[in-house]
Amino acid sequence: MRTTELVTCSREPCDRLGPVAVRAAVHRWLRLIAADAELAPYLIGVDRRRLAALLTARLDAALRGVRRSPDGVPADAAGPVLGGPRRPPLTGEQRWRVLDYLAAALWTLDLPAATVVDAQRAVAGLLRA
Repeated sequence: MRTTELVTCSREPCDRLGPVAVRAAVHRWLRLIAADAELAPYLIGVDRRRLAALLTARLDAALRGVRRSPDGVPADAAGPVLGGPRRPPLTGEQRWRVLDYLAAALWTLDLPAATVVDAQRAVAGLLRA
């Protein structure tokens, strides 16, 4: 006797996205930033593994609707990740370009537009203007 189960994919992004998909999107996003001639210097000297872990945690929390980071600190309490004290701050245009690259990386996951916008808002506070 054979049993066949019908498995459906949930329509909610937080239910179908796991940490692996979010991590892949963050790596795709960082590659897009590194390929940009104006933004690449902001990654020089940055611990990219730590940056990827921070961004993955922030995006995972945003996509699941959580407003706190995994260590319990409010989401807006983290410092800037690009444009530190040794570099000039990002211009408004550069901030928008970083957020557009995030949208491009998340768009490949077939997420609803509202979810992509929520993720952009969650990360926008990490970019020093």
